[in-house]
Amino acid sequence: MCGIVGYLGYRNAAEVCMEGLLRLEYRGYDSFGIATVSPEISIFKETGKISAAKDAVHLKGTCGIGHTRWATHGVPSRTNAHPFTDCTGKIAVVHNGIIENYAALKRDLEKRGHTFVSETDTEVIPHLIEEKYTGNLREAVSKILPLLEGAYAILVIAEGTGEIVAARKGSPLVLGVGDREYVFASDGLPILDYTRKVIYLEDGDLAEVTPAGYTIYQGKKPVERKVSTLEWDAADVRKGGFAHYMLKEMYEQPEVFSNTVHSIAENAASLCRIRDARSITIVACGTSANASTVFAYLMESVCGIPTRVVLASEFKYFPTPKNDVVIAVSQSGETADTISALKIAKERGAKTFCLTNVLGSSLTRVAETTLYTRAGPEVSVAATKSFTAQVAAFMEMVNTISGGMLKKDIAEIQRYLPEALDCAVDSAVELVKEASTLLYVGRGLSYPISMEGALKMKEISYIHAEGYAAGELKHGPFALLSKETPVVAVCLPGSTYPVMMSNLKEIKARSAPEVVIGCMGDIDAEEIADVFIPLPKVSETAGVILASVVLQMLAYKTAVALGTDMDMPRNLAKSVTVE
Repeated sequence: MCGIVGYLGYRNAAEVCMEGLLRLEYRGYDSFGIATVSPEISIFKETGKISAAKDAVHLKGTCGIGHTRWATHGVPSRTNAHPFTDCTGKIAVVHNGIIENYAALKRDLEKRGHTFVSETDTEVIPHLIEEKYTGNLREAVSKILPLLEGAYAILVIAEGTGEIVAARKGSPLVLGVGDREYVFASDGLPILDYTRKVIYLEDGDLAEVTPAGYTIYQGKKPVERKVSTLEWDAADVRKGGFAHYMLKEMYEQPEVFSNTVHSIAENAASLCRIRDARSITIVACGTSANASTVFAYLMESVCGIPTRVVLASEFKYFPTPKNDVVIAVSQSGETADTISALKIAKERGAKTFCLTNVLGSSLTRVAETTLYTRAGPEVSVAATKSFTAQVAAFMEMVNTISGGMLKKDIAEIQRYLPEALDCAVDSAVELVKEASTLLYVGRGLSYPISMEGALKMKEISYIHAEGYAAGELKHGPFALLSKETPVVAVCLPGSTYPVMMSNLKEIKARSAPEVVIGCMGDIDAEEIADVFIPLPKVSETAGVILASVVLQMLAYKTAVALGTDMDMPRNLAKSVTVE
């Protein structure tokens, strides 16, 4: 959720760190700060938007660290913003994660005369280092790490030195290795402008970077770590002429869908253990859970393999049959709940897979088998192309395991996805934008699509929206229906069509306005709808995937009409790295 950046090289470190923090905005933050060495420590902290304060930063030096903070301990304020220093002001630290035993550490430090200025857990770290520091920063940091309980990724600088010391346990940290310069970051995006060569630090790693080079330690022993190459380009994380990242990323979906299908097809051999599974459990959160539910419907109906979706945060409370398959799904590969769930599954003897968008992410180091989506970097907090990529991966997995039973559906999606993105939704926006509550309904495959549509709407427009299986309306949600409560329905020809039409008539009888996404030429659905959005005539399976991008566009244009920040919605973070 927080983001950290560090730079050592020949450029102005403050400028590099500020640009890096801008790249990490999607992770969510309420305050930020930078510290540089030149040769003393200089610090700048602020609340609010990074872009608003960018020109106010005038710190000197070619060695520095930066941080975007998402409040977990203490309110958002300059005082609680990172970096933090020790009593002398000669050691500065930024930290991503949670120090679970900070209260006890803080009490002990206060008894020994240390003074604290913030409410945060992070501030104990520089004070602990202060007690051990006698001129060798790496040794001082290594001595205090065993005292820290919880997850952390930390960067440390000290007055009079030209080095950065980094450590990682449970929170992601990447080291970019450039030509006479080094960049630390929570993920690869801030690194792209300087190098594509990166090292994904592992749990327990401590890295020391100086102008002469870098060394990585596990305990007291130097270790070698693989240098990987980032597949993304710097241009991938720019808006490219679009008004918002979300809009850009939605229009990238046709290419993303095809690239991901191809990627999974190339790795067909790795699907054997899924094909032979007695049952499958998928662990995921949010949008990934909705995409996973699409997979569960398809896997059971097409391949006949029992499949369930369990929210990652709840997985520990469910039994896991030994030798069954558990698939963890996370766009970033750093979702803390999902990583924790997969570790538990592995301990229980399950066969573990992960589906992620990020090479070298933490999840890939837990799973026995990794499958990649090919979505490229997704900057907008609201997931769009990563959802479509996950659905593409799942559809090709089912297609491969079933011997090609979804081949026609996949081809139709590839053909008609660009057309679906251009469906007219303006009339629907006018109908829903003033509502205080929206209901989204569907049946079968349309149910998880409706769940995802509601999630997108609430995330970026701040309108309360809930997705339901249409058959559940009678069991409570009917009480909400009125002229002021619009219903958005996905109603496509197929096995669910007759009963879905019956549900639409019941909704209409209760005076609720209806937006219906249906098939072109469906006169009955068009007549009952207040606003009808037609899709190309395709299979039911292909149609619901096309409907998902229409629901994305409906949410996006509603957010535009309401003036909200769809790329960085309030209170949300792209990468949830704490449980």
